[in-house]
Amino acid sequence: MTASIIAAHASSDQPGATLRALDAALAETPGHILFTILLHHPETQESVRCYSNHPAEYPVGGRKPLTDSAWMRRVVQNGEPWIGRDAHAIRGAFYDHATVLALGCEGVLNMPVRWKGETVGTLNLLHRAGHYTEAHIPHVALLAHLALPALLAFTPG
Repeated sequence: MTASIIAAHASSDQPGATLRALDAALAETPGHILFTILLHHPETQESVRCYSNHPAEYPVGGRKPLTDSAWMRRVVQNGEPWIGRDAHAIRGAFYDHATVLALGCEGVLNMPVRWKGETVGTLNLLHRAGHYTEAHIPHVALLAHLALPALLAFTPG
């Protein structure tokens, strides 16, 4: 799994090769229905989507505001992973909850990618209710940090 991501780092097709390899590895374990990666820009107070396995609903280049919500404080400011276990958690954390729920996603694992004391971006895995547990965090954290070069290389189109 990690070998395929490391091999993708050698491709000249960046950041796409690395992000697709991450998608494939995370689809295998722990699994996901929806997978997106956001790159955070604190200077403009927004995030830009740099990867999505559902581009019709969540296109690359889409932007979201960075707010002062509890989710933003935990994941983006404090750099802590967050697990939402059911539809109630999805509704409470995400303004686009109707789209998320329509895809059959009622559980989420958001994993920050940190560099030099800051959250650079987040990997966002969504699945059925109750799918994600704390046991998934170490594996997802390792793979998330293999996204760092691709995040730093991403430039919105």
